[in-house]
Amino acid sequence: MIRPVAFRKNEETTVNNFFQKDFELDNKEINIKAQGEFDAFVTKLRSVGVHVIVEEDDLFLDTPDSIFPNNWVSFHANGMVGLYPMFAENRRRERREEIMDRLEEEGFVIEGYMDYTSAEVENIFLEGTGSLLLDRANQIVYCALSPRADEDLVIEFCEDFDYFPVIFTANQDVDGKRLPIYHTNVMMALAEDFAVICLDTIDDKDERKNVVKHLKKSNKEIVTISQSQMHQYAGNMLQVKGADETRYMVMSLAAHKSLRQDQINAIEKHCQILSSDLEVIETCGGGSARCMMAEVFLPKAN
Repeated sequence: MIRPVAFRKNEETTVNNFFQKDFELDNKEINIKAQGEFDAFVTKLRSVGVHVIVEEDDLFLDTPDSIFPNNWVSFHANGMVGLYPMFAENRRRERREEIMDRLEEEGFVIEGYMDYTSAEVENIFLEGTGSLLLDRANQIVYCALSPRADEDLVIEFCEDFDYFPVIFTANQDVDGKRLPIYHTNVMMALAEDFAVICLDTIDDKDERKNVVKHLKKSNKEIVTISQSQMHQYAGNMLQVKGADETRYMVMSLAAHKSLRQDQINAIEKHCQILSSDLEVIETCGGGSARCMMAEVFLPKAN
């Protein structure tokens, strides 16, 4: 997780992240409030035994979205690191070598890199596990195509990492039009035994059936959410392990409050819910709890 130092509403991402909204504070105050939300979130995760590595952002780089590291990097059990092409130019500066050094200091082994960032030259993008929802156990990737998720690059990723692609388009209402949702991970979340998904965003019936088919084939219980719940970030969750291998579904307070009791019951059949207030981060950043965590599956050194 990257602690922000220059967080604000990123002017370069608002063109296709329709989740971002204005917040009536100046940027300095916004950053201070975001730091408070970040610190409280990290404290909650650590309090249940989740191992959290926090790296401070670099003020010199002026990277307002650095708090969302899962978009530029992914870490894999075979020791490989994926590096991804970013839509916003100021987000490309988030890719920092010292973060890899820090992970190695923490005892993780990096065997090599799959670097897709050269696609930026051609204005082709694939924003990490924002775009790619990885079912690592079943080697399936779910991806909603958008200006930030190029189909050919998704296929290339699948060939490189040996995943099966389930590709579709997910839309939201914007000024009377249906426009692509910028990242898959705001309309869908995968856990070991279940999936939280806003099926109403998948307008094509065949694509919707195909997504449901693969989720069911993987023995995942499907917990459906509405589009209004999605806009409260109820699709932006991540399952993690804490002390004694206890599983937690991590989400924001807004997401948690938006869920009906039957949805909460469905999730709590499989794991506990851990939520934290991320109002400023969600409002200005257009991302939530899942986006803030880049999960590390790298092997540990002996």
